[in-house]
Amino acid sequence: MSEPIRVLVTGAAGQIAYSLLLSITKGDVFGKDQPIILLLLDITPMLPVLEGVVMELQDCALPLLRDIVATDKEEVAFKDLDVAILVGSMPRKEGMERKDLLKANVAIFKSQGAALDKYAKKTVKVLVVGNPANTNCLIAAKSAPSIPKENFSCLTRLDHNRARSQVAIRCGVPATQVKNVIIWGNHSSTQYPDVHHCKVNMSGSELACFDAVKDDAWLKGDFIATVQQRGAAVIKARKLSSAMSAAKAICDHMRDIWFGTPEGEFTSLGIYSTGNSYAVPEDLIYSFPVQIKDKTWKIVEGLPINDFSRSKMDATAAELMEERDTAVAFLGV
Repeated sequence: MSEPIRVLVTGAAGQIAYSLLLSITKGDVFGKDQPIILLLLDITPMLPVLEGVVMELQDCALPLLRDIVATDKEEVAFKDLDVAILVGSMPRKEGMERKDLLKANVAIFKSQGAALDKYAKKTVKVLVVGNPANTNCLIAAKSAPSIPKENFSCLTRLDHNRARSQVAIRCGVPATQVKNVIIWGNHSSTQYPDVHHCKVNMSGSELACFDAVKDDAWLKGDFIATVQQRGAAVIKARKLSSAMSAAKAICDHMRDIWFGTPEGEFTSLGIYSTGNSYAVPEDLIYSFPVQIKDKTWKIVEGLPINDFSRSKMDATAAELMEERDTAVAFLGV
C-alpha cells in the first residue's frame, strides 16, 4: 500500500458531495490500492449535517479510508493537500443578478485560493466545481501565486459526458463508442459542444460523427441547445440541480488527471488559456480538448476550426472575459 493522499472536498454536506464521497473512498478515482485521508469542509451551520455524512462514511467500513477530518476551518481543511475538489459555492438565488453571484463567489474563492497557497502542497491538483466554475477557478488560481496555474482546472466533464451521451443515444450505441467530443469555453449556456472531430464506433467501424448521425441540422441545432440547457432541464424535472451526474463527472475528471487519457482520445477540461493556439484570449479559464499524461494536461493542437465553430468559440470567450473583468474588479487587483 502506498502512503495515504490527502483529498479535500468543500461543500461536503451538500448533495453533490453526498454522491461523490463514496466513489472517492472506494478507490474508483485514485486507484484500488491508494489509501485516502478525507478532509471535509463546509460552513459552520452545516456541521451537524456533515457529522451525519461522517457517520455514514464510517459505517461503510471502507478499507482505503484512513481518516476523516470534518471542519469549518480553512487552515485545517487545506493543510498538506494532494487534491482539492472545490464543490462549495454561493448558489444563485431568485432575483439575484449574475454580478451579485460573482461578487459573493469572488470572496469565497479568493479566500480558498489564499488557503491553498498557504497550507497545501505546491503539487496540489485543484478542481473547481462550484459555479460560475470557470471564473471561480481563475480567482482561486490568481489568489494562489505559488501554485502553478496548470494545477487548476474547472469541471466541464459533465458537459462533455452529456454531449457524448446525446450522440450515443442518437446513434443507438453505448456512450463508450463515442469519443473526442469537445466542450469549448464556459460552463454556462454559451458553452460550445463541438462534434466536428468526434468519432462514433458503429458495428466495428469508426465513423465521423456527422456521418454516423446523418442529421446535420440536429447536430448544429437541437443537439447544441440540449447540452447547453441540460442543467436547467434537470432542475426543472428534479427541482434540484444535477448531483449524481456531476459527481460521476468529477470522478472521471480526477481519474483522467491521475491516470491519463486513453491513447488517441481527448477529454474536455476548463484550464488556463495562456499560450493556446486556438486564438482564445489569454488569462481565462476556458474549456479545451486535452490529453493527459503523468498528471499533466496538454491542449490537443492542430484541430481545424470552421467558421461555425469559430463564432461559437468567440461568443463563449466574450462571456468569460466579461465575467473575469467583473470578478477582478471586485478583487481590486
